[in-house]
Amino acid sequence: MIALERARELVAAFARQRILVVGDLMLDQYLYGGVERISPEAPVPVVRVRREKRMPGGAANVAVNLRALGGGAALAGTVGRDAAGDELRGLLAGQGIGAEAVMTDAKAPTSVKMRVVAERQQVCRVDWESGVALAGAAADEFDARLRSAVAASTGVVIEDYSKGVVGQRVVDVVIDAAARAGIPVGLDPKDNATLHFSALALATPNCREAHVCAGLPPRNAIADDPLKDATLRKAGEILLAKWNLKQLIVTLGAQGMYLAAPGAAPRVIPTRAREVFDVSGAGDTVIAVCMLVLAAGGTPSEAAALGNDAAGVVVGKLGTASCAPAELLEAVVRDAG
Repeated sequence: MIALERARELVAAFARQRILVVGDLMLDQYLYGGVERISPEAPVPVVRVRREKRMPGGAANVAVNLRALGGGAALAGTVGRDAAGDELRGLLAGQGIGAEAVMTDAKAPTSVKMRVVAERQQVCRVDWESGVALAGAAADEFDARLRSAVAASTGVVIEDYSKGVVGQRVVDVVIDAAARAGIPVGLDPKDNATLHFSALALATPNCREAHVCAGLPPRNAIADDPLKDATLRKAGEILLAKWNLKQLIVTLGAQGMYLAAPGAAPRVIPTRAREVFDVSGAGDTVIAVCMLVLAAGGTPSEAAALGNDAAGVVVGKLGTASCAPAELLEAVVRDAG
């Protein structure tokens, strides 16, 4: 828990931050409608579409969250030479998100994820994507853009969806440039145990990602009391040492967050959600808030507390959502009450 006055101070400082998000960019598409019958062609519901919505997804959703929270945001990644890539660039520009380090890749299409939602329930998801593999002059140009973008930022998020942008070369460039600039680096990993990270201020894996990245068997469920889960504790200890972390936050859904830091006993922050409608993108909100807090001079504990409050806000909304400063402060008030 964090004092309201301190929360207000940190949130007010968000506007002075500029966080660079490095990772896999996507275009999210939502089709909303209702179900009135089953298809005569197959035992599946027929969704009558009433409206459609498109928004930045993947690593770009972290940037959207940063802007919604009042902070500055920039992106580094790739889009395809296609209509989806043009649309994504337009959406980023419309939200004031810097795209100087976004490259166009003629060899790979823009990743698109379409979700069909009927009566507040997701019916299915359809993906269009292929891996990104920058090489030669294109990789050199991306390195140069990365270094320039890091130097113009107050913090960096590495947002890995295992689509190809976040490779060891990119990781090394980001960490080196951030060290030179003296700014914090946060990681939202995928289940990729082969990448080497060092000197991270923060990492926010979910339960499965934490175990896989630690070299342990994948797990989606843990003990009712996370503090009594020996395997989760082991995963935390491994990741703190492996990534030279200052703060590990393992997101546990309805069980809240598991926090581990060097020289301190693990602790759990219970979830603040009043009602859960959709967890899509909640992890993006958590790391966005946490990195803004750290860049503003807050402590890892303050970052975790505000990140948890923000997560409680967005899971109460349908679809990939974000949290506004006023909503975050209202959540802090509810937490204190």
